[in-house]
Amino acid sequence: MRQFSFPATQLICAVLVITAFIFTTSLSAQTLPNIIVVYADDLGYGDLSCYNPKAAYQTPRLDQMASEGIKFTDAHSPSTICSPSRYGLYSGQQVCRTGRGSRAFEGPGGPSYLKPGELTIAEMAKKQGYRTGVFGKWHVGLTWLDQEGKKLGGGFKNSLLIDYEKSCPLVDGPNNRGFDESFITPNCPTTDPLYVYIENGRVPSPASLRHKRNNLPNPGGKWRWDNDEGWMAPDYRFVDADLLFYDKTIQFIKNHRKQFPDKPFFTVFSTQISHAPVLPAPEFNGKTKAGPRGDFVYQLDALVGRLLDEIKRLGIDENTLVLFNSDNGPETLHTDWMRQDYAHDAAGGWRGMKRDGWEGGHRVPMIARWPGQIPAGKTSQQLTNTTDIFATVASAIGFEMPDNVAVDSYDMLGVMLGIQNENEPVRPHMLTQSFRGEFQIRQGEWKFLNHTGSGGNKYDKGNLQKYALPESAPQAKGQLYNLAVDPGETTNLYFTEAKKREELQSLLTKLTTQPDGRSAPRGRKPIRTQDDDQPKPIVK
Repeated sequence: MRQFSFPATQLICAVLVITAFIFTTSLSAQTLPNIIVVYADDLGYGDLSCYNPKAAYQTPRLDQMASEGIKFTDAHSPSTICSPSRYGLYSGQQVCRTGRGSRAFEGPGGPSYLKPGELTIAEMAKKQGYRTGVFGKWHVGLTWLDQEGKKLGGGFKNSLLIDYEKSCPLVDGPNNRGFDESFITPNCPTTDPLYVYIENGRVPSPASLRHKRNNLPNPGGKWRWDNDEGWMAPDYRFVDADLLFYDKTIQFIKNHRKQFPDKPFFTVFSTQISHAPVLPAPEFNGKTKAGPRGDFVYQLDALVGRLLDEIKRLGIDENTLVLFNSDNGPETLHTDWMRQDYAHDAAGGWRGMKRDGWEGGHRVPMIARWPGQIPAGKTSQQLTNTTDIFATVASAIGFEMPDNVAVDSYDMLGVMLGIQNENEPVRPHMLTQSFRGEFQIRQGEWKFLNHTGSGGNKYDKGNLQKYALPESAPQAKGQLYNLAVDPGETTNLYFTEAKKREELQSLLTKLTTQPDGRSAPRGRKPIRTQDDDQPKPIVK
């Protein structure tokens, strides 16, 4: 037996080394957090009760999420309409970086804002070993072809010209932009035809029926507003759209846990609440005393709560970073009706609403929760933007971003973890763009709007006329406000603070001039590495 002892020892050692390697590899993968982004639609700063003590209803689960994590009070969408903001989420960049105008796609509109070869947040996650999924509203543009193979432009009539065999799998759909699994709608799910589902780049049921809005409920006699008639798939669901998107998201997470238990996942639950039309699912009708839109937002709150409960049941709660954000401020008529009917200010006291360059158009909720990592009950006044989700996720998963990637994205992970001094701003400045693509720039409490008026809505007539404010500098070609003393953006300092205005004009030109324009720093380094159990402290 003695002559075999040495080889046996070698064999045992080899087995131990291999076992240790497998265990270490598995452990390393498990230390990377799962990441879920919940992206709301037209949800204003004042639409959650944790942001608005005077809200006409309560949002208990999102309030709980904020109490268990961090709530940002100076968070902004990249744009004041949905498609450019969604580009900002997936790319970490302002839509001006595409060289294209600011628009919301409808019909077979495209091509995608996301260019071939442009690193998306999903592709970045895949480079770190993640499986990725997106479920719900896509709306960053898609390429559709007719029978002759020609690209179709937007518009509802062109929906009937689509050749699905030639168009699919979609060359610029989510599965060609970094997502392993996807179940999406091309545009706003209940507003803008084409009303079809796209699953992993293909359309299982083409649009062949004419949608008539009269077939849908009309809560309160007016909340069905902005449901455009067009072409739809026979199995298309309007009233419970978000329940479908939620089910697809949960199915992805559950299947992932069964099939890839040692692999992290990244997913986007892209809801359409609280976009027009307001169509809460039957189980949420009458859940609040704030009418159909109150019920609609309550539905969103409940779905977020169900999502948080599910990740607890799966035992992955403490290793899952959940981010909640909205694509722009509240819709115009919704804001007006909620103020008039229920004394609820969806804009949270800020001037303006969706499409406007004023604060109400782009100041939105931002909440992050990661038990054991993000301290509970934290509120931050750090200036931040949806584009920052890209660099923040990169920092959380240990990805070092090249300088040409996500050029408008700042890493907010240190703020979330409580290792960044709250009194030291992460962002020295921030860009936003309004409905027509016009720019606004923040620097501390100073805000410059490189345009006159709202940048979006007209306030000279109709429902919004009552919210018009007198022009304090009618000859000015832009607007300058100090939000520290004038949060309502009422007194234009364009002439009286000319030096500050010229400084911001110069900075804006520098940040947006092609091809080198960028607003984020170079040489960004992640706080975490792939093998970190705990984040590295920021060295000052």
